[in-house]
Amino acid sequence: MDEITKLADIVAGSDRIVFFGGAGVSTESGIPDFRSVDGLYHQQWDYPPETILSHSFFISNTSEFYRFYRAKMLCLDAKPNPAHLKLAELEKQGKLTAVVTQNIDGLHQAAGSKNVYELHGSVLRNYCTKCHKFFSADFILNSKDIPLCDCGGVIKPDVVLYEEGLDDDVVSGAVRAINNADTLIIGGTSLNVYPAAGLIRYFHGSNLVIINKSPTNMDSSADLLICRNIGEVFASI
Repeated sequence: MDEITKLADIVAGSDRIVFFGGAGVSTESGIPDFRSVDGLYHQQWDYPPETILSHSFFISNTSEFYRFYRAKMLCLDAKPNPAHLKLAELEKQGKLTAVVTQNIDGLHQAAGSKNVYELHGSVLRNYCTKCHKFFSADFILNSKDIPLCDCGGVIKPDVVLYEEGLDDDVVSGAVRAINNADTLIIGGTSLNVYPAAGLIRYFHGSNLVIINKSPTNMDSSADLLICRNIGEVFASI
């Protein structure tokens, strides 16, 4: 039995699928990841991306933060790819109970997914640090230098920066979904980013599926391991 057929059989026999995904899910929509050969970690800026995307850098070098953020983090023309669309379809069919994502692009919701736990927040939400007024990603993209609210407060993207903790409610919901899943599909992630990657230890179901082009530290535990592009895999089932 080939791997796509086996995946299709696992999906057909499951009622509580949870998908746990990372940057590789969005690269096929044209959004760069951080750790691939062409990812953001391999491009030259005055500071490493880990430094720029930290809470302390946002506070102390807000202008430079936004110069990088507008250039590299706001990919507002990106569209959902077959992986996003298939996951939304599986949720509509009542087979998939949740998507747990490390991505901040909102493409799962754009594809139609409803129950999405965004571990690292979303570029589509931005709030004044002073009065908490909401601003769209388009407002941030088209603003100059440091985006400011009418009240004079600095606007901050609702994304989890380095040195910041994950949202407790989001984590609790993700843990609950993973714990109750009969099948966990991990896709497009190196499983190197913590604490997010640690959430998969709450899975106690029957089928662990990993779809990733490069090895992960969970490969030996997988019931099914597929080393291919995730959009291509989901388009085939």
